[in-house]
Amino acid sequence: MKKLITTLLYIIKNDKILLAEKKRGFGMGMLNGVGGKLEKNETIINCLLREVKEEIGIVPLGLEQIGTIYFDYEYKGVKTQETTYAFVANDFEGVLIESEEVTPKWFNKKELPFDRMFPNDKIWLPFLIDKKNFTAYLTLDKNFNPLTYDIKIKD
Repeated sequence: MKKLITTLLYIIKNDKILLAEKKRGFGMGMLNGVGGKLEKNETIINCLLREVKEEIGIVPLGLEQIGTIYFDYEYKGVKTQETTYAFVANDFEGVLIESEEVTPKWFNKKELPFDRMFPNDKIWLPFLIDKKNFTAYLTLDKNFNPLTYDIKIKD
């Protein structure tokens, strides 16, 4: 069983949300937030800031952790347990760039392109956008469709 700790950031500014189109690797061709895997001796925040800088060239402002998501899935034949720390930011410093890994794109937060996102995003992303602190537990099939899920909203 592979265990991963990852970060994920969505910048929500006015009525827009920033998504990143993956150009390679895990999730290629899909739209998602920006983030990645925790490295050894790195804090969650340091991981998030490093990944955001590497992928889209900016520093997020007004960071808030909104969700913790526990995923169980199989990827390339390997059973995986992934814990994802999901954040929002309300602004950023710097200039958005396209990297080798992603192309950043703005979308109206009320018209999200769920058909180009991971199928399970429909379940938990609305809570993140509404800034409702949550913990989610999802078991996914090989196409990342939810088999089971449970979401707990924190007061």
